[in-house]
Amino acid sequence: MDEAHGRVRDSNDSTDSTDSNSNSNSNSNSAELRCLVTGATGYIGGRLVPELLAAGHRVRCLARSPHKLRDHPWAADAEVVRGDVTEAGSVAGAMEGIDVAYYLVHALGGGGNFEETDRRAAHNFAERAEAAGVRRIVYLGGLTPPGVPERDLSPHLRSRAEVGRVFLASGVPATVLRAAVVIGSGSASFEMLRYLTERLPVMVTPSWVHTRIQPVAVRDVLRALVGSARMPDDVSRAFDVGGPDVLTYRDMMLRYARIAELPRRLILPVPMLTPGLSSHWVGLVTPVPASIARPLTESLRHEVVCGENDIVRYVPAPPGYPLGFDDAVRLALQRVREARVTTRWSSASVPGAPSDPLPTDPDWAGGSLYTDDRTLTVAASSDALWRVIEGIGGDNGWYSFPLAWAVRGRLDRLAGGVGLRRGRRDAARLRAGDSLDFWRVEEIIPGRLLRLRAEMRLPGLAWLEMYAETDEAGRTRYRQRALFHPHGLAGHAYWWSVWPFHAVVFGGMARNIARAAARDHRPSGPVHDASAS
Repeated sequence: MDEAHGRVRDSNDSTDSTDSNSNSNSNSNSAELRCLVTGATGYIGGRLVPELLAAGHRVRCLARSPHKLRDHPWAADAEVVRGDVTEAGSVAGAMEGIDVAYYLVHALGGGGNFEETDRRAAHNFAERAEAAGVRRIVYLGGLTPPGVPERDLSPHLRSRAEVGRVFLASGVPATVLRAAVVIGSGSASFEMLRYLTERLPVMVTPSWVHTRIQPVAVRDVLRALVGSARMPDDVSRAFDVGGPDVLTYRDMMLRYARIAELPRRLILPVPMLTPGLSSHWVGLVTPVPASIARPLTESLRHEVVCGENDIVRYVPAPPGYPLGFDDAVRLALQRVREARVTTRWSSASVPGAPSDPLPTDPDWAGGSLYTDDRTLTVAASSDALWRVIEGIGGDNGWYSFPLAWAVRGRLDRLAGGVGLRRGRRDAARLRAGDSLDFWRVEEIIPGRLLRLRAEMRLPGLAWLEMYAETDEAGRTRYRQRALFHPHGLAGHAYWWSVWPFHAVVFGGMARNIARAAARDHRPSGPVHDASAS
């Protein structure tokens, strides 16, 4: 299936119009390599693809939802295949003609069976790679503390280590990179550090703030990933990857405050804060939800410092690299302030988020479908209306009853959801796959349609569509449609319990979006919610 950007096909296809030759075992630095990247919709994967392309390689991405990659700047230069790492058939098809296979899939924030899912996916990936004659598997995992029994590690860190062992025990040479805290604009670790430091001048913190950590800049991680593609065929091992600084988390917060020109922070550690309580504390203060904060904080219970630096034998560091912590933070902050964050921790889908297609209305045969439709004529151009639509959410607000949105977001956080704090990747532009508060951009047709899929905790599936249209008389028309497919009795009860508020929430949203467009507001900063006054 061809899409507007890039080439998309089902990974079970038996032919590949791009690569029909057998694998090459050449290790020449000038040879073009054919690379498969899993996790391209995630934080690291979305940045690795353009780096591989810039290095002269050909890239194929394996994604469950290929449309999420459609709007990336590099999409036209990469091939995208539809599939899942847990499905043998789709992985086998994706491996055809591949030299180097990158495994960047993790169950961060996943359910209770994530370890079995990780194990099964890794075995499947390794077996299909060996069958296809892939020359190397490259995996990015977590740095494990030396001397700590594996049973004492956090479940997520333990699972990362097991996945690495699966690849090293396979019949394919493997490079297993192990990193601790990754510092880069939009990374979960950086966002956690940034918001904790900026929002709390006085912090009552868990005891792990005194744990020694060796952070690494995201560009050094990417350099190691790209360079690993050309390792000699007889090298199959794990490598520790870190920056030049070993710091405690307290040191990192104090140095961040200095770099960001904040007043000095007062940090008071409290030993009785367990990892579970710590994750809820992080979830309360930062945009990172507790489900994702927990594995991050659990990994900080033990010292995570590199035991070797052997990666430089195969991926030499250019002058000025690896970046120190201060330089990594300065670069990340610059990216954030200039709104040039290419991927964020929220780029990947929330585990357990719905993946069902939007039901065709009104002839949908899948059961009940509730809708709330509103249409208004707008005294503005369709371009002005579209600017308001595309700028919705994040700091720009939702144009209706701010208290109701805030309460709904808080309830979602309490239920373990993402809440409203994910915000936006870019203040003015959206692309398919972007997270937008507790929504995700399912479809965007510039100038015409924005469709959002709910990722909040709900007893059903929900979508919100916003259209900029022109009627028969040439007038601009705003059309808004909320859809809800209930799951069971709880879903029906939910819809009817919130139905009385629709006139305020959805009606107010439609009216205020129309008013904002009529003002032809061109904000350089946040768009203020017209209903707030």
